[in-house]
Amino acid sequence: MTAISPADTAWMLIATAMVLVMTPAVGFFYGGMVRAKNTLNTMMMSYVALGFVGIAWAFIGYSLAFSEGGGLIGGLRFSFLNSVGIEPHGSIPHILFASYQGTFAVITAALISGAIVERMRFGPYLTFITLWSIVVYAPIAHWVWGGGWLGKLGALDFAGGTVVHINAAAAAFVVALVLGARKDYARQAIVPQNVPFTLLGTGLAWFGWFGFNGGSAFGANSLAALAFSNTMFAPMATLVVWSLLDLMRTRKTTAIGAATAIVVGLVAITPAAGFVSPLSAIVIGAIAAPASYFALLWRARTRLDDSLDVVSAHGVGGIVGALLTGVLAEKSWNGVGDGAMFGNMRQLGIQGVAVIATIVYSAAATFVILKVIALVFNLRASVKEEGIGLDVTQHGEEAYSRGEGAILVHADRS
Repeated sequence: MTAISPADTAWMLIATAMVLVMTPAVGFFYGGMVRAKNTLNTMMMSYVALGFVGIAWAFIGYSLAFSEGGGLIGGLRFSFLNSVGIEPHGSIPHILFASYQGTFAVITAALISGAIVERMRFGPYLTFITLWSIVVYAPIAHWVWGGGWLGKLGALDFAGGTVVHINAAAAAFVVALVLGARKDYARQAIVPQNVPFTLLGTGLAWFGWFGFNGGSAFGANSLAALAFSNTMFAPMATLVVWSLLDLMRTRKTTAIGAATAIVVGLVAITPAAGFVSPLSAIVIGAIAAPASYFALLWRARTRLDDSLDVVSAHGVGGIVGALLTGVLAEKSWNGVGDGAMFGNMRQLGIQGVAVIATIVYSAAATFVILKVIALVFNLRASVKEEGIGLDVTQHGEEAYSRGEGAILVHADRS
C-alpha cells in the first residue's frame, strides 16, 4: 500500500476546491448570456447541481464509477461512501479521491443546462440531473477511468474530454430537441443581458480548470506541471485564432466570442492535457477554434435551440481534443503511449471508438430518462411562464428588482 504523500494531498485539496468553484463559474458564464428575467433560474441550474448531483455521487455514483465491477458498470461496494475513508488511494486519502471525482460529476451535469435555459421547469430539471448523473455519467466514467472497457481498450482521456464534455454535449443536444425551441427563438433577437457576468464566469472557470486538468495527475509532480502548462497555452491559442476569425468575418471582436473561445480551448485540451507537449497543446487550441466557430455559426441557422451553444463549444471542442489526443500524444511526455503522429495509428481509432460510444450511450440514455420523467411531470414551462420569466415563475425572485411588489405582481399574473 502506497503511503500518503503530504505534498500530493495538499495539491489535491487545492485542486478539488478549484474544480468545485468551476460550477458557480458556469452559473455566471451562462447567467450573463440569458435575458434578465431568467438570470437567477439559469444560475440556479448550475448551483443546485452542487447539492443534488453531489449527494447522488456520495450515495451511489462514486461506487458505480469506481468500485470493482464489469466492463460496463462498477459495483456497490462504495455505496453511501462505505469503505471510503482516510486510507491511501495512490498517494492521497481515498475520501479525497472520491471528493475530487465528485466535482467532475457535478460540473458535467451543470454544463447540460446551457442548452435548455429559459424554458425547462425547475422540478423536472432537478430530477433529470440527479438521474442522469447516476445512469449516464457514472457508467461512462467507469468505462474510461474506473477499469471499464474503454480504459482497457486504451482510450486516452486525461481529464474528461469524453467523460465530461462530449458526454454533456450529447445529452444537451437531446434535451434541446425534446424540449423544443423557446417561444421567441428565431422571432426576435435574444441578446446577452450581462456580458461582464459571462467574462467573470470565464475567468473563474479558467482558474478552476488548472485544478481540473492539473489535479488529474493526482499528485504534485511533473505530470501536473505539464497539464497545468497545457491548460494555459491551449486557450491562449484558441483566443488568438477565434479573434482573427471574428475580425475577418465582421471586423469586430466580441467579448462573448472571446469568452467562448477560451472555454473551447479549455475543453479541447482537457483530454490531452497530460499526454501532449506544450507546442502540441497550442496546435490543439488553434485547430479547435475554427471547428467550434463555424459549428456555432451553422447551428444558429438551424431550428436547434441549443441556447448557449453547449454542442458547439463542449461537443465539437471535446471531439477535436479527443481525436487530436490520438494524433499528438507522445510517450516521452507521459510514458503512456504515442499517437498517430508518432507512429501509432491505432490510437486514433481507439479515440474514435471512445467518442462514438460516449455520444451514442449518452444520447440514448438521456432520451429515455426524459421520457420517463415526462410521464410524471411537464418538462417545459408554459408559454405564459416563459413570457413572465422563469426567475419569478420558478423561484419567486428577480435578479434585478423593478420596484417593491414587482415579484407579487408577476406571481399573480402567472
